[in-house]
Amino acid sequence: MHPYRTRFADLYDVFYADKAYDDEAAFVHRCLQQYGSGTARRILEMACGTGSHALALERLGYEVIATDGSDDMLAAARRKAAEVSSTVDFRCQDMRTLDVTERPFDAAVCLFDSIGYVATNEGLVQVLDGVFRHLRPGGLFVFEFWHAAAMLSRHEALRMRRWQVPEGEILRLSETTLDCARQLGCVTYNVYELRHDGTYAHCTETHVNRYFLVQEMAGWLMAARFVPLQWFAGFTPDERITDEVWHVVAVARRP
Repeated sequence: MHPYRTRFADLYDVFYADKAYDDEAAFVHRCLQQYGSGTARRILEMACGTGSHALALERLGYEVIATDGSDDMLAAARRKAAEVSSTVDFRCQDMRTLDVTERPFDAAVCLFDSIGYVATNEGLVQVLDGVFRHLRPGGLFVFEFWHAAAMLSRHEALRMRRWQVPEGEILRLSETTLDCARQLGCVTYNVYELRHDGTYAHCTETHVNRYFLVQEMAGWLMAARFVPLQWFAGFTPDERITDEVWHVVAVARRP
């Protein structure tokens, strides 16, 4: 299920160097304060990637266990954690078969649309059941997902981005196709590393991510015994979910 292996994992932090991880972690912190019952101290993160959100949450005072399905991404996360003497506990786990013995947690998070990598109904049921089992009563689940309305009406078939690096330049081409019946966006990345000496390297990887409507996700949450509490237009206090909103942040509670 999990992409971002080998060279893509190495380049992940280049691709997302301008992502506002600290601001997003601060938004999660405010949600836990506003909607939580009791003080939230222990957080379980799923699909943590290279650990930037986990490290930001730790800086806000949380104790974090962070899981991901890619050993390569976790290796990068552990290197970053070692550089700052972090105590975040990174573990390799598939979110569909989540099993962390230190449960229950005060909160669980799954950010950067990562819940969409679980492309099937059966897989989503497994994930939500696992999150429910890992939360204490009153615990919160804060997660982000691709918004179907924006994907269906505004996705770009081809995008290109460039990054300057000490060795030269990185060019990434992203080609997107939609499988509307299964609500999947298929993104094929072709990455070219253009070196100053005129040589280059090329790698490719395909990601498949599911997109959801808000009321659809509310139905999944309620079927899994969660109480949906709030929906936000990304990491903002804006609660208006229009077709221009690409990313929805959801807050739900285990009763």
